[in-house]
Amino acid sequence: MNKESKLLAIKLIHTLIWVIFVAIIFYIVYSGVTNRLTTYTWIGIGLIIGEGLVLLLFKMSCPLTVVARNYSSSQKDNFDIFLPNWLAKYNKLIFTTIFMVGLILVLYRALS
Repeated sequence: MNKESKLLAIKLIHTLIWVIFVAIIFYIVYSGVTNRLTTYTWIGIGLIIGEGLVLLLFKMSCPLTVVARNYSSSQKDNFDIFLPNWLAKYNKLIFTTIFMVGLILVLYRALS
């Protein structure tokens, strides 16, 4: 595979993983809003916290971004994922905020 093909494969995988994690975050919010806490809610919370720990280990970069750097010199925030540049730039801020809202709702529902 050449560099472009490898980068394309990374972008596809990265985007798919991103979609899965966004779906998990919205499921957590849904669970909190509707008071439907299930085992999947807690598994989702664990997965998102695990993702946060991975980001901390990689100095707030996705491991796929680190690998993609080998195949691109682009300085754009979305060089390694199929997202608009503005969303790639603020992705962690936006979805961490949404996750925290969902987590607060879930914890409120669980404790009341």
